[in-house]
Amino acid sequence: MDQLIQHIANALILGGTYALLGIGLTLILGIMKVVNFTHGELYAFGGFMAYYFVSSLGWNFFLAMGMAIMLGILLGALIERVFLRRMRSADIDSTMVVMIGCWIAMQNIALLVWGGVAKSVPTPFPTEPLVIGPVSISWLRLFVLAAALLLILATYVLIHRSPLGKAMRATFQDRDTASLMGVNINAIYTATFALGSGLAAAAGALLGPVFVVTTTMGNTAALKAFAIVILGGLGSIQGAAIGGFILAFAEELGSGYVSSGYRDAMGFILIILVLMFKPTGLFYVRGERIG
Repeated sequence: MDQLIQHIANALILGGTYALLGIGLTLILGIMKVVNFTHGELYAFGGFMAYYFVSSLGWNFFLAMGMAIMLGILLGALIERVFLRRMRSADIDSTMVVMIGCWIAMQNIALLVWGGVAKSVPTPFPTEPLVIGPVSISWLRLFVLAAALLLILATYVLIHRSPLGKAMRATFQDRDTASLMGVNINAIYTATFALGSGLAAAAGALLGPVFVVTTTMGNTAALKAFAIVILGGLGSIQGAAIGGFILAFAEELGSGYVSSGYRDAMGFILIILVLMFKPTGLFYVRGERIG
């Protein structure tokens, strides 16, 4: 029982960052209809920016986290403005080719700049974990969970309680009608891609100190982000958030009770089983909406 409680605690912490990845991707897929192959590289970008500001420049850890997220937002806006806006009227195959090219270019640029050696991000948290009964949790992981939940809540409020979120939801439902009602579609697409990119960078910045930062860390993260979107149901922010936690629980419990070597496989096996019975995802609601 003690081991189970520890696994649950670990899954909760990991699930928060998985949820950030899933929410960011479901926004881009749902509103822009773009398969964002750069999502994993934006995740890695957040980790490397956190490392650069803390280790190379000696910045305050929390300030570095915020700056990594802001730069992820700016990079996402740049990608949308330079590459995707030109492809607005192109077919989906051409857009996918462009995004795959961006993914490969970003990964190779990261390899050129940072090298192939894993980086460790220093943190201000004590090494002694917080012990509550049978559960032992590092202070860093608690911070990661709290920050992830705060970002999830902030994103939900932005989508449902702000004029920008109202415009994004209108664009998701009917782009042409939203445009006729005065919504600036170009601005909404840029904001959407920037927000999704910022959430991916936030996940990387938060998990970078927990593990290590590498140039290939985005590969698995991208696969998991797509899996979370499929699991939760396209267009559902709640579904992406809950799907992230479900995937984390599947991985953590599978690793603990089956084999750590099958950690990543457990989550995808779960997704296959879910889609066999509910192909639209667990939380898909009939009718076009995002929320």
